[in-house]
Amino acid sequence: MNSLPEQIPDAEHELVVECVCAIDVAKASGKVCTRTPDPRRPGRRGSTVWDVSATTAAITDLGEQLVAAGIERITVESTSDYWRIWFYLLESAGLTVQLVNARDVKNVPGRPKTDKLDAVWLAKLTEKGLLRPSFVPPQPIRQLRDYTRLRIDLTRDRTRYWQRLEKLLEDALIKVSSVASSLGTLSVRDMLEALIAGERDPRRLAGLARGAMKAKHNALVEALTGRFDDHHAELARMLLDQIDTLNAQIARLTTRIDDLLVTSIDEPGDTVPADGHDAARGGSGLTVIERLDEIPGVGRGAAQIILAEVGPDMTVFPTAAHLVSWAKLCPRTIQSGPIQRGGRTGKGNPYLKGVLGEAAAAAAKTNTFLGERYRRIVKRRGKLKALVAVARSILVVVWHLLIDTNVRFHDLGADYHTRHINTERKLRSHLAQLAALGYRVTVTPAA
Repeated sequence: MNSLPEQIPDAEHELVVECVCAIDVAKASGKVCTRTPDPRRPGRRGSTVWDVSATTAAITDLGEQLVAAGIERITVESTSDYWRIWFYLLESAGLTVQLVNARDVKNVPGRPKTDKLDAVWLAKLTEKGLLRPSFVPPQPIRQLRDYTRLRIDLTRDRTRYWQRLEKLLEDALIKVSSVASSLGTLSVRDMLEALIAGERDPRRLAGLARGAMKAKHNALVEALTGRFDDHHAELARMLLDQIDTLNAQIARLTTRIDDLLVTSIDEPGDTVPADGHDAARGGSGLTVIERLDEIPGVGRGAAQIILAEVGPDMTVFPTAAHLVSWAKLCPRTIQSGPIQRGGRTGKGNPYLKGVLGEAAAAAAKTNTFLGERYRRIVKRRGKLKALVAVARSILVVVWHLLIDTNVRFHDLGADYHTRHINTERKLRSHLAQLAALGYRVTVTPAA
């Protein structure tokens, strides 16, 4: 069966480039390769390879050389975090730099593996436009991302310390975590401080309960009866001090993130102010964070993380599908001949996928369109795939909110599918199921 020819246009990065450079990155140095037309052989090209130290002075000099040589595009391999000094300094020199994933360019069977050959291979792929560049946000968003990612990491560390404290209490036969909703409540904190100070009477400890915890006095007396000794007190003091330190650092990061979001960025091509600036409010009268906060499951903290990971400039992603594909929230299509199946979604950005997964789990509990979408999918595809589908929907909404500052989130409602149901198709489906069971049904419209 012959099909009609299909015209597939090249992407912007798939253009043949005349003068290119590629850098195979290592920790202390980089193998630099330039490919330019060979003046001695018309129509032919030549490669020049040399080593450059991974220092600010050496890379700055390299940038000046490449500018003088008329290099149009530079490819840097994303090896660990060693690529950053190369990317940042060459970008500040006014050169066009693209970051590529190492696993996309090195899997060539039969080719010898050396740094020199890797650099030449990268340069050849660059000049032919065969490399897919990774998304690197502008400097202000990179700075915001550093703060939000550190806040996530410290929050995870704090959770680990709470878990260590709970294990310590279990070793001391203190079961207060089975009575209280959390070890972080004020009542439990008072009890822990009293235990560390030397109080061992469970009734006096239970008397420190506040608010609704007072009604659990008898259960607290039983839970606080144990063998908490001096060595438990010393370790508990250390763990609580670590938790308090992390709380202070997280609060400091949150304040700093809010300040960064208030700061406006006026340089052309950079981001727009994300919070607290009239230009960012558009016709809706709300800031970017406030508009993202309206999405079910997305709180202010999650909105800050999403903005730091994808940036407010959605011209980088031509459509919502491009953003979803970059985030690895859609299954890949794998086709071979007549066989076509869906592949795994891929790893993607762990910070973005993590916060979207949490937002999807929260939205699944709401009586909204996203909540109903989760409940419809989970019955036939399972919990994990339903959460990925809802996370994808949230990211599509985010793209539309960021592409137009005048747009606000509007919930379609939990009854959206009921209101837009195809009655004829559903009727045929039910009749076919009844016929398969051996029933013959005559349908009469209701008066």
